[in-house]
Amino acid sequence: MAQTELFAVVFLLSVLSACVTATDNFSVEGRVYCDTCRAGFETNVTEYVSGARVKVECTHFVTNIVEHTDEGVTDASGSYKIAVRDDHEDEICEVVLVDSPLDDCKEVKGGRDRARVVLTTDGGITGSVRQANSLGFLRDEPLPICGKLLQEYGLGDEQYY
Repeated sequence: MAQTELFAVVFLLSVLSACVTATDNFSVEGRVYCDTCRAGFETNVTEYVSGARVKVECTHFVTNIVEHTDEGVTDASGSYKIAVRDDHEDEICEVVLVDSPLDDCKEVKGGRDRARVVLTTDGGITGSVRQANSLGFLRDEPLPICGKLLQEYGLGDEQYY
C-alpha cells in the first residue's frame, strides 16, 4: 500500500511540474495582409499574404536590449503561429513585420508594422495562446475599386475618384 501511495504522489508531482512548465510556453498567432487600398486598415478587398516573414521580439523594459527573438512565416491564408518559450515578464514583446514576398506590396508604415503581445502568466491572462492584431504591408498603388469602396465606408478621398 505504501508503494502505491508513493507512486501516486510521484505521479501527481510530475503532472503538476509538467503543467507549470507548459505555462511558460506560448503560441503567438495572427495574420499578415496587403493593404490593397492603402487605407490603413483591412477592407473587403484586403489580400492576405502567404510567405510573409514576421518575428516576435522581446525587449527588456529597462535596458531596451532585445532579449529574445523568434521568427515565423505565414501560410496560404496569411496566418502565422510562432512558438515562444519561457515567460517574458520583464520584457515588452511585439510581433514585427520582417519581409513580404509580394513585389508590389512591401512598404512598411508605422501603425500596422507591429503588434504588442503579453508573454507572461503574471498579467492575469490565462492560456498559452496569444492573438496579435493583424499586420499589414502597403500596396504600391491602390486597386481601382478602392475609391468607390472608401466612399462607401464614408472615408472617400478625392485621389481615388
